[in-house]
Amino acid sequence: MASKFGAVWALDIGNNSLKALHLTSDETGAAEVIGFDSIEHSKILTGIGVTQQERDELVAISLRQFVEKNYLDKDEIVVSVPSQNSFARFVNLPPVEPKRIPEVVKFEAAQQIPFDINDVQWDWQLMTDTGGAENKVGIFAIKNDVVDSMLEHFNRENLRVTYVQMAPMALYNYALYDRPEWGDSSNQAVILIDIGAENTDLVVCTRTTVWQRCIAMGGNAFTKAIADAFRLNFQRAEKLKRTAPMSKYARQIFQAMRPVFTDLASEIQRSLNFYTGSNPDVKLLKVIAFGGGTKMRGLLKYLKQTLQLPVERPDAFKKLALGAGVSTTKFHENVPDFGVVYGLALQGLGLARIESNLLPRGVARSISWAAKAKYFSAAALLFLLVSVAALGRTLLDKVSYDSQGNAELRQKTKAVISRVDQAGRNLEKEKKRAAASEAKIKKAFQPFAYRNVVPLLYQTIVSALPDERNNPEQADLYRAFANGDVKAILKFPRRQRKQIFVTGISAHFVNDVETASLGEVDRVTASYGDTTGGLDARAMEEMRYFQKTKAKYGKRDYRKPEEEAKQGKAGFVVTVEGYSPYPNVRDLMDPYGVGNDKDRWGVITRLSHLADSNSPFELFERAKLTHFKLETGDVAVGAEMPDGVGIPQFEAAQTNTAASRYAPPRVKVLVDPMTKETISKVKKAGGEEVVNDQWFVLQLKFVWKDAPKAPTTGP
Repeated sequence: MASKFGAVWALDIGNNSLKALHLTSDETGAAEVIGFDSIEHSKILTGIGVTQQERDELVAISLRQFVEKNYLDKDEIVVSVPSQNSFARFVNLPPVEPKRIPEVVKFEAAQQIPFDINDVQWDWQLMTDTGGAENKVGIFAIKNDVVDSMLEHFNRENLRVTYVQMAPMALYNYALYDRPEWGDSSNQAVILIDIGAENTDLVVCTRTTVWQRCIAMGGNAFTKAIADAFRLNFQRAEKLKRTAPMSKYARQIFQAMRPVFTDLASEIQRSLNFYTGSNPDVKLLKVIAFGGGTKMRGLLKYLKQTLQLPVERPDAFKKLALGAGVSTTKFHENVPDFGVVYGLALQGLGLARIESNLLPRGVARSISWAAKAKYFSAAALLFLLVSVAALGRTLLDKVSYDSQGNAELRQKTKAVISRVDQAGRNLEKEKKRAAASEAKIKKAFQPFAYRNVVPLLYQTIVSALPDERNNPEQADLYRAFANGDVKAILKFPRRQRKQIFVTGISAHFVNDVETASLGEVDRVTASYGDTTGGLDARAMEEMRYFQKTKAKYGKRDYRKPEEEAKQGKAGFVVTVEGYSPYPNVRDLMDPYGVGNDKDRWGVITRLSHLADSNSPFELFERAKLTHFKLETGDVAVGAEMPDGVGIPQFEAAQTNTAASRYAPPRVKVLVDPMTKETISKVKKAGGEEVVNDQWFVLQLKFVWKDAPKAPTTGP
């Protein structure tokens, strides 16, 4: 946060011009303009035929003119980055302690930012008071190459940038400080639009929230429409657009631009419809328009008719005083272009709501150290004086020590030093012994080095199941289940509950997931009313082979000799068993056609995207039947299915015959352990079967990315 005293320069380099505002503040927090500038580029940066090298040169020329015209001294500089080159997302965090918020935000940033976290500069802002029912944060990011390219222009002119902020967030800071029409209500919003040359920023502001969208349409779209209609080049069409009100072809010019008017208004209306659909309680009050595009005659009137909202193009700032040397007339002419720089300058003065800073951390640290240079110099001078004084005292003490009267004292000192040296040698000897002991301890504990891997694998699988986070639509159901609230659970029809109950998970480590077979993990199946079960023939044969190999070699690795030469990817063969009340458990496991829509992902879909996170595991080739298998079936008495599905409810004992008294009780139905609902297939009075829950057996493989190298075997 910047100091509330002093001065700051705010710069916004647009496609058409460079805008700058010089503000200062007093002890009461009131902001005052002490300077401003607006330098138009000789060409529009995004004009047709303008190369990237030419754009950089045009910006350099405008920035050099600004430096030559204005005295910057040591004032802080705040600059903006366009919305199309930046990322902003507002998320609600779960209730956590305030000290844990940065940790949770870092995790959310890695999930939300659509780029590698190492390729961007990012920051965050807490939008609500800590300790409340929810913590809403804004996450802001910009790619490193974009901010580096922008800062390069300022480095060439030896200008030190202090803050980098997104243009839409600067507009929000302006609105919150200068135009709080919503008063104390969070359900009223003001709309800001900034029509630039290439894009239009749409920012919806309330007292506590901000929503923004970049519309890929601006002043250049009008110029291109004129160029196509009159068959002119871009530069001549731009000149004709600016002089349209005075041209004898004004009617034809506006007729050529009319489709662009319609498209821009439609995009703004579509965006506002989306916002109001997501925020039905918020009332839109008015539109405040900024940017050079608002100078086109008839545009604001057209927007007012289309949006059915008051549209205002400001010619003054309500809370901004003008200094004595500032031209009032010229400043008011530039007000429609100064919305972004006003918000930037407020942040530099410490008067802004959003204070996120996208300046590279290395640059920020160097600025911080430079500001402390005078303190370091004073500390170094003080250290030098103390050192000289200490050296002088040492010389005096040495002269006193070398005198004849201190011979006995010197003898005692030598004896003490000798004992100290001997103690040091003894200490080194004990340290060597300690190193050997530590090596033995480390070797003894080596078998436990990876004891947390299997629990972490289980946790990874469980985190992919439907829960409050993965399926927020049924959050009340998951909370009721966690609290054991049966009444609340029964409010949800059983066939509509998106729940998966896991009755067993088993994992088996293999040195090569490619060659390992599914089912190497023992799967015990149960058939209520049937007593058969256990390991299949293949599993028994594998187990006997492993035991035989272990007895022969005494090693932890039991690969067959012909497989030892091949070192594949190590990992786990996993079997997950359970059941679900949902009509089709496959829709919860692996829904079809969900793409990147995370809200529609299933269990297997989430596991397939482990590679996108920092998980140590990765799902292995789910597309091949040899590496992935999902079996499902109806829960029914007497059917073969996973063990632990439901609780058997037995039929009443028959006592009319001697044989029946000794027969085991027969299972009538299977019921839910918590709600006691019937989960097995039952027959109605007419003989019709009613299917309730479904069981599943999921067999899959995971690659363990950080697995240790497999040990070799030998006689």
